[in-house]
Amino acid sequence: MSVFPRPLDAVAFDLDGVLTDTARAHYRAWKRLADSLAIPFDEAANEALKGVDRMGSLALILGDRPGYDDAARAELAARKNDWYLDEIAHFGPGDLFPGAREAIEECRAAGLKLALASASRNAPLLLARMEIDTLFDVVVDPASVAAGKPAPDIFLAAAAAVGAAPERTLGVEDSQAGIVAIHAAGMPALGVGVRAALPDADHVIPAIAGFRLSDYLA
Repeated sequence: MSVFPRPLDAVAFDLDGVLTDTARAHYRAWKRLADSLAIPFDEAANEALKGVDRMGSLALILGDRPGYDDAARAELAARKNDWYLDEIAHFGPGDLFPGAREAIEECRAAGLKLALASASRNAPLLLARMEIDTLFDVVVDPASVAAGKPAPDIFLAAAAAVGAAPERTLGVEDSQAGIVAIHAAGMPALGVGVRAALPDADHVIPAIAGFRLSDYLA
């Protein structure tokens, strides 16, 4: 029996933590920026950034510290991104999680439309380096939506871009903010990780290697 009692026309995947792991690269780049500003930042603080876009993450790090106008924040975000790009310069097909390409290809073989709904503006670069860019019908530009996760905007944009109704689009996420966004969009939510961290997901698998499309088809 399907986990989700509805037919599917599309799947909207998140990237970081679902198909590949850039979390360490993001952490090292944010840590480097925070250290340069003498702002305490550790792995626990980094957890709060999971699923949050670049400017939102910067806002969380800066908190209510004065002296950072829009221009200063843009410069800091650009600096962090440069350091992040250095971190991922070596990425290739081998950096896909086990089972990631197979999950994507299984969806395509079933005739489903595929969208990437990632908060990362570097997603197209990463997809190309991992040689899966041609497998997606659309990659939503996070800069094109009004609000980032946990708002539903990026998932609604993903469904619209592939011509699928939200309720017939499966969202796949590893963050609670992403799960909230998927549900706010009216979609079923598949969590990748542990149930304790993804309490609102309709179903949870420990890793993308556990993805079986037949589990989600009505």
